[in-house]
Amino acid sequence: MRKQKVSSAVIRRLPRYYRHLNDLFQAGTVRISSNALGSSMGLTASQIRQDLSCFGEFGQQGYGYNVEKLRGEISDILGMNRSHTAVILGAGNLGRALIENFHFEKNGFQLTAAFDVNPAIVGSTIGAVTIRHADTLEEYLAEHPTSVGVLTVPGRVANDLAERLVAAGVKGIWNFTNIELNLAEGDNVIIEDVHFADSLLALSYMISDADDARE
Repeated sequence: MRKQKVSSAVIRRLPRYYRHLNDLFQAGTVRISSNALGSSMGLTASQIRQDLSCFGEFGQQGYGYNVEKLRGEISDILGMNRSHTAVILGAGNLGRALIENFHFEKNGFQLTAAFDVNPAIVGSTIGAVTIRHADTLEEYLAEHPTSVGVLTVPGRVANDLAERLVAAGVKGIWNFTNIELNLAEGDNVIIEDVHFADSLLALSYMISDADDARE
């Protein structure tokens, strides 16, 4: 049960907690203190306790956290047990890579279909996913209500496709197109932008800054 409005920074740390706890669980760790968890993640124990307190009371004084239980609690908070579904729009190089290599199911999503306009791939199957023509998007979504649309299309068509997703009732858009979507105010959709260039340029800055510090 949330006790307060949760900041974006806390939300961004939750997947890190889940991933780290999952690694600990797979390694056979039964319990861990907030100090040990913080040390292994590069965070303070107080930061961890403060983050988790946004969602309830976890752990026991003198015992720490049960790794399996806390992993399950964070999984629930992240909505990994809600049977989310996703479709991919754009089955080119990036879309294909996501279909073949990204484990949607391990993150609580079922990838049900992909869409493209290229006649060379429409009707084919990548992995277990059928590539459908983009003209059938609305028909498919009407029959298969979908949580998230994954945009891996050229930027010039991204906004039009995003509007079609919103109109069809999709709740979220995972946007890999490297453009900012411009949707109408009041559209009830959550957008998560992934900018590869931003991440690379941030890395460039940190490398350059470290080099300057050595001079």
